[in-house]
Amino acid sequence: MTQIRLRRTEISAALADTRWRFVLGSLRASVAVTSLTEAAEVAARLAPTGDSLALDLRRDRVALTIQSDGWVSADDVDQAKRIADLVELGSAGRSEQVVEIAIDAMDIARVRSFWRAILAYTDEPGAGPEDGVVDPLGQGPSVWFQRMTEPRPQRNRIHFDVAVPHDEAKARIAAALEAGGTLIDDEAAPAFWVLADPEGNEACVTTWQGRD
Repeated sequence: MTQIRLRRTEISAALADTRWRFVLGSLRASVAVTSLTEAAEVAARLAPTGDSLALDLRRDRVALTIQSDGWVSADDVDQAKRIADLVELGSAGRSEQVVEIAIDAMDIARVRSFWRAILAYTDEPGAGPEDGVVDPLGQGPSVWFQRMTEPRPQRNRIHFDVAVPHDEAKARIAAALEAGGTLIDDEAAPAFWVLADPEGNEACVTTWQGRD
């Protein structure tokens, strides 16, 4: 059966009344626990809800991720709602987020092959020769590649993308500025803001908004 892929606005609106957060093409939430035994009990309770759920069990929390073929479908949203009725979703000590590493490259296919090999990563679902690579265990940050039209030796060519829930981006940016950062570019906001640390190393705060 073909999965119905939803638009970003539809996904966010469908789960607005839950503790699920839509971040970088996935649904994410956490359940607070007090032991690995309790974490295992939570996992057992959620296992029958559907096939798109990935769990990371820790002694203090269970991290939940729902995604089908690199995106969120209508079935995934229904599964998230079922889970919200079964367990109490809450904070894991900070907001849900996904970190990506972006690498500027003139020849993406050649550079991509190196990073895929050295990290022992695999292709993203449906990836082409210039798309990102991901940790097959789902533990490390994904790596994607941004095409350059000419060499830029004066600018750092690797930066972090920090994908956060859309309603938490401004607070994250304010905290970075308070910590000595500089806002470099907000022209593409709310899709992303470019910031730099005190020595000019760049990072982007990104959300799902402004991308449909």
